[in-house]
Amino acid sequence: MTCPPQLPKVRTFRNATIPYVWSKTDLQRLLGVIDRHDPKGKRDYAILLIAIRLGLRISDIRSLKQSSIDWNRKTIKLIMVKTGQPIELPLLKDLGWAIIDYLQNGRPATNSECLFVRHRAPFNAFGDRNAFYKELHCYMLKAGLTIPGGQRQGLHSLRSTLAGNMLEVKSPLPIISESLGHQSVNTTSLYLKIDVEGLRQCALDPEEVFVDENNL
Repeated sequence: MTCPPQLPKVRTFRNATIPYVWSKTDLQRLLGVIDRHDPKGKRDYAILLIAIRLGLRISDIRSLKQSSIDWNRKTIKLIMVKTGQPIELPLLKDLGWAIIDYLQNGRPATNSECLFVRHRAPFNAFGDRNAFYKELHCYMLKAGLTIPGGQRQGLHSLRSTLAGNMLEVKSPLPIISESLGHQSVNTTSLYLKIDVEGLRQCALDPEEVFVDENNL
């Protein structure tokens, strides 16, 4: 028996897939299962709220310092780890109270300058490879949530969700780009594929296309 010829390889371009976007209901369920009476729960709630409300990468959340927060101006300033560029974001009310609750009632005594630290001795900052995936996955299981196979299930999916929510309310692309800390609008344009309703408006009518071709 001869072996069938090998199927040709299909090249998959980078960023060819559609980023996963959480529904508002699933986000509420995710946050709702966190035990906010527990010190670690206070930390995890604040971390996830930052990812959901501000769209910060986990590398930037890990590197946040207490000095990153300007309580008077109600802003968060940091140098993004990936790009080395500065960014200033609003300290939203619910986020501010979550951080205050963690600092006053959850954060262990430590000399670390980082805002969020480990809750097992020694109470140091997170390692560079800690992507918070284990914690997120545990809360997803507790909330009975699943993400379709093949989709990214880390905190970056919360970043794309923020972009999707801003597209939904018709935020201009430069505003979304600035909020996410992108250096180029071209990078932000990758999220346009999330806006299914907007893409529908760009779709061509096949009948009109064929009519035009027949008239050539």
